[in-house]
Amino acid sequence: MESPQVLAALEAEVNGNWTPQEKALHEARLKAKAKRRVRKSSSRSESLSESLSGELADGDSYSPKGKGPVPNDRKSRTGKGRGLPKKGGAGGKGVWGAAGMVYEVEEPDVKDPNYDEVAQGDTVYATVVPELDERELEKTVNPIVQEYFEHGDTKEVQMLLKELNLGHHKYEFSSLAVSLSLEGKASHRELTSRLLRDLVGKVLSESDMARAFDKILKELPDLMLDTPEAPQMLGQFIARAIADHALPMAFLDRYKGKVDCDHARAALDRAAVLLSMKREMVRLDNVWGVGGGLRPVKHLVKEMNFLLKEYLVSGEVKEAERCLRDLEVPHFHHELVYEAVVMVLESKGDTAVKMMCKLLQAFWKIGLITVDQMNRGFQRVYDELPEINLDVPHAHSIMESFTDLCYQESVITKQLRDSCPSRGRKRFVSEGDGGLIKN
Repeated sequence: MESPQVLAALEAEVNGNWTPQEKALHEARLKAKAKRRVRKSSSRSESLSESLSGELADGDSYSPKGKGPVPNDRKSRTGKGRGLPKKGGAGGKGVWGAAGMVYEVEEPDVKDPNYDEVAQGDTVYATVVPELDERELEKTVNPIVQEYFEHGDTKEVQMLLKELNLGHHKYEFSSLAVSLSLEGKASHRELTSRLLRDLVGKVLSESDMARAFDKILKELPDLMLDTPEAPQMLGQFIARAIADHALPMAFLDRYKGKVDCDHARAALDRAAVLLSMKREMVRLDNVWGVGGGLRPVKHLVKEMNFLLKEYLVSGEVKEAERCLRDLEVPHFHHELVYEAVVMVLESKGDTAVKMMCKLLQAFWKIGLITVDQMNRGFQRVYDELPEINLDVPHAHSIMESFTDLCYQESVITKQLRDSCPSRGRKRFVSEGDGGLIKN
């Protein structure tokens, strides 16, 4: 049931009995309501037309079944705006711009603090390698030289040096290489001489080489603390470098009468003496000898034979050890074992047997001869024993007694002793075979 006042108002409205104030208020309300309807209908029709055109242009974002927004659809759903993607699809993180957009070249701004007049022309970019100082040079060069002593490839060293910016300290590479080789072996000094020869004209010049040897002559007293033979070795380096045309011929003439240090004078005198000798007497190409595996096999065999014969005369194990180490062929020590055993088989008396066993025992204890080299040397003798027996009739019996002695002194293993071949012999009737001969 409605109230009497509401019924009276409705009856007045139906009958048209409006007061002037009520009629004016009612008309104002109707006008406002009509304006709102017109504004709302116009915005809806506009958004509907634009959304339909976008859906026709992009078939992927159109959902015919009306199941809500399609994934990756960037249209606004808040009712605000026109329903188009933000910035036309050209905005957002990591977006380069709208499809088909072409960026123009921006002219440099003169007011920019990074503006460079010189760089505005044809700019050429190049890789700049910083120059090494003395400390960095020594840290970089030492591994290169040590690795070169292992592989001996001068071309690889040239390639590594070209990648470095040695600058004004370029000559110090030669002085560092020579200083390291003075503390090493004869083979290292031979490799260093070859390296200096190959670097001249490609990485270093003759003036750089002369400057390097000038520095070594000044540092010679300090080098003698670690290498007492440094003056003689440096003299050989200088003579070899001049012979290889790595140093100018006038290098020695510059120091005549101008040297105060006795050690430097000894080095220069050594170089002058070597250069004054005839080529038939001294070949400077072999001033350091031929190191390690570069030696011919015949030469190594001859050296080891001479070493063993000298030991049988002198009996000095230390001297024999030094000579074997100087050969620098640890992979060829089985030849020394082979030659020692053969000398025992060809010798007369027990003196050579005991001395050779003592020598092999000494080399075995200090690790100069390994198990593999020892076994290989004895096995070579085992294989050639039938041929040796032609010249030495009692070779089998001598071999058996020598292997037993070596086993007692812990020079060889039991397995190696048991593998020693024994010569079979015939047994006759007198040995109790009942008149039969045992084959």
